[in-house]
Amino acid sequence: MKKFLLWGSFASCGRFAIGLLLTVIICFGQETEQKELSTALAGAGNSPLEFARVLEQHLAKYPMSAQRDELERTLVKAAIEANDKRRILIWGEKSLAKNMDQPQVLERVTRILLESDDKDRSERALKYATHYGESLKGILKDEPKNPRQKAEFIEQYDRAVGRSLTFQARAKGNLGKTDEAIALAIRSFETYPSHESAREAGKWLAKAGKGVDAARRYADAFVAPDSPAEFRSKDRALMAEQYKKEKGNETGLGDLVLEAHDRAMALAHKRLARLREFDPNTGVSNPTEYTLSAVKGDPVKISSLRGKVIVMDFWATWCGPCRIQHPLYEEVKKKFAGRDDVVFLNIATDEDPSVVQPFLESNQWNTKTAYFEDGLSSLLRVSSIPTTVIYDKQGQLYSRMNGFLPETFVNQLTARITEALAQ
Repeated sequence: MKKFLLWGSFASCGRFAIGLLLTVIICFGQETEQKELSTALAGAGNSPLEFARVLEQHLAKYPMSAQRDELERTLVKAAIEANDKRRILIWGEKSLAKNMDQPQVLERVTRILLESDDKDRSERALKYATHYGESLKGILKDEPKNPRQKAEFIEQYDRAVGRSLTFQARAKGNLGKTDEAIALAIRSFETYPSHESAREAGKWLAKAGKGVDAARRYADAFVAPDSPAEFRSKDRALMAEQYKKEKGNETGLGDLVLEAHDRAMALAHKRLARLREFDPNTGVSNPTEYTLSAVKGDPVKISSLRGKVIVMDFWATWCGPCRIQHPLYEEVKKKFAGRDDVVFLNIATDEDPSVVQPFLESNQWNTKTAYFEDGLSSLLRVSSIPTTVIYDKQGQLYSRMNGFLPETFVNQLTARITEALAQ
């Protein structure tokens, strides 16, 4: 997945220090400069703030450093890690002037610029936000093929597009282009509903003198699932203020909030349906409601197997013990051959699904009952393989076997399946 869809921390402090030191040692060709910088960085410890300070001082002393561009990028990353807004803005803009394709830097610099309604800062922010939005279009060709990864990708993509539109709306509004700001903020909310985009629409609708419409957007922000608690009271006050400006009192304000709640629920269901087009398991928390894609053939809905005992075998192509266990599974399957109330699911946990079918075919394992885990192993907290999970006919977890003993596995699994059938 492309880096600019990820919004986590740049690195842990320890990894940051080690990584930067290695970069310095490998990349710097000027021995004196290299020694000075290595010594200074070693003294900075694991503090990103100290790293940033050291790099800043180094660049002041060596303005023509052959590695200046790389050091500037590293300095910005250290500033982001330290949440040092002053340095993020100074060095971020310097770095962006040379290379705009730094999505995390674009996002942070734009957000900081828009903390003020200064016209010059807003012009710069609009340029960055627009480029950020345009750059997002190019990543769609890199959509992953794995259903779960694709759904996560689309979720992050939509969120990033929504954020870009919110930034553009704020910048446009600061520049006096209120109607454009309103349109962009509403587009942002429609793309990815959030408290921030709803509040942005409310702000500029209020500026345009559209009190009830502004109140409606503040109500969207008030009920938004992602809204932090500290914002809710402010949104409540702004909603009431705008509503009373036009209506004269708060009569009917409660209905406005209820409408916003219903709208939020409808949008959430719509988003869930969109994501389930890529991954049917999005939002599913019950393992027996999962759908598993087949290695060869049609997917299986585990819920369609209700009324049967389900035996799940979690394994991987690289797992040596799994290969030893496989013929033992086949022995157990023979004991229940002909019964339609026992189902065996062979569930591959490989990160790379493309290796599974060739493995099954080369080892002459049955592909008809083979499926991909599609996130089920994480939901069931399968932390080691092989693992065997058994569900009874009522869809309740009956047994879990982490690992196996070759001498007893056949009898042990046979007994547990028999017991589950008797439930």
